Amino acid sequence: MSDEHEFSTASAREAAERDDLEQWVVDFLASEGSDNAELGEQLTEPKRWWLGPLQLPIDQLHRLAGPADAPVMKVLDDEEWREDVEDLAEAVEEDFEPPPVVVSHRAGQLVLEDGNHRVEALRRAGQELTWAVVAFDDAEERDRFSPRAPDAGIVAE
Repeated sequence: MSDEHEFSTASAREAAERDDLEQWVVDFLASEGSDNAELGEQLTEPKRWWLGPLQLPIDQLHRLAGPADAPVMKVLDDEEWREDVEDLAEAVEEDFEPPPVVVSHRAGQLVLEDGNHRVEALRRAGQELTWAVVAFDDAEERDRFSPRAPDAGIVAE
């Protein structure tokens, strides 16, 4: 597998088909550029059940930081974002697909664990959806989760 393909939506899909999505997340978060091996460990202890990759509406993600018009814990002004967000947004406009974001399903909410800058770049590029891999606390919760059609948002049954 080439480096370009190593942490793509396609490679996440292949990992899911092998029932190895958790390891894909751990490896992705430990990789150069992400540099967040600690988060990878936190997302696997205690054991989680994974789903994805699937497309989720950006406006349904509860982000740690972001624009005032999104569900965020800390509002940031546009000028507070790293310069590379704008570069990534331009790449998205030219059909670049960033790696899936990492999300946890907590108390009926989708919490963005990793990918805040990717989501912001997608938003700036006018995208409404992002590819995501989602962690659940138990298999039943994962099995009840059902994304709706992209224009209808998501729903946990």
